[in-house]
Amino acid sequence: MKLNIAPPIDESDVNLIPHTLKTDGLNVNSLTFIPAQDKLKPNMRAIFTHGYTSHKSSILSWASRLSLVGIPVTIFDLPGHYLGGFNDFQDFATFTNEAPKLFVKAQEFQNQQLNQAPDKLILGGHSLGALISLHAAKLFDIEKYLFLVGFGMNDQDTKHFFATDFFRKTLNIRKQLVSKHLDPDIVFQWIRDQKQLLDNKNEKICLISGEDDVVIGPQGADNLAKKLELHNEVHLIKPKRLPHNQPEMAATHIFNHLKSSLSIG
Repeated sequence: MKLNIAPPIDESDVNLIPHTLKTDGLNVNSLTFIPAQDKLKPNMRAIFTHGYTSHKSSILSWASRLSLVGIPVTIFDLPGHYLGGFNDFQDFATFTNEAPKLFVKAQEFQNQQLNQAPDKLILGGHSLGALISLHAAKLFDIEKYLFLVGFGMNDQDTKHFFATDFFRKTLNIRKQLVSKHLDPDIVFQWIRDQKQLLDNKNEKICLISGEDDVVIGPQGADNLAKKLELHNEVHLIKPKRLPHNQPEMAATHIFNHLKSSLSIG
């Protein structure tokens, strides 16, 4: 019996370009993955960023998986995150106002490399990066697909993981991995407030959250889905295993959703 096995994908078919993204007051490191010309899907692009205290390599698998099937991808470090770079900024308002614009700068760089603009844009991020991508989506007048990984809303009467003794014991190190302007007390309150204020409309949104994600809790993604689906097309994916500190495991779920919705692969 002959097995129908797909041939392995040759990673030499993708070129990586290290570069910086700059806005007013921000300067961050990024990587853009450009597929070989014979596999390139020039009408599609993807841009992703990471979660709080992390860095772009935590979502490297997302970029690798999509670029290997022909989608140009950029991943970038959020400003003030020292595992990705030591570039700081003036104040927290600069971060909140300018960070979404890094997605725009990433697309501009992709356009320069490929000499054309796309007609489909894939945006997303992990945790804090997911929230930034939701804000960034409003800056693009194009067909968009958003992937929000490890991002949700806890019930009002549930103690958030960030407030538990376990997490607090790690804060001495964690808070030194980011700029003083991104102190946990400032960032976490802002995230909570922003979730309540979300007003995205007419977006295609895929929420991906593991049942074992202790940060957003077992119903966190469900709660957020209920809020977003009032004005958006929302899909919820809840694998049994996708812990908050392993966002790289979301790559397969992102790819499979795009394969079914955009016929990639």
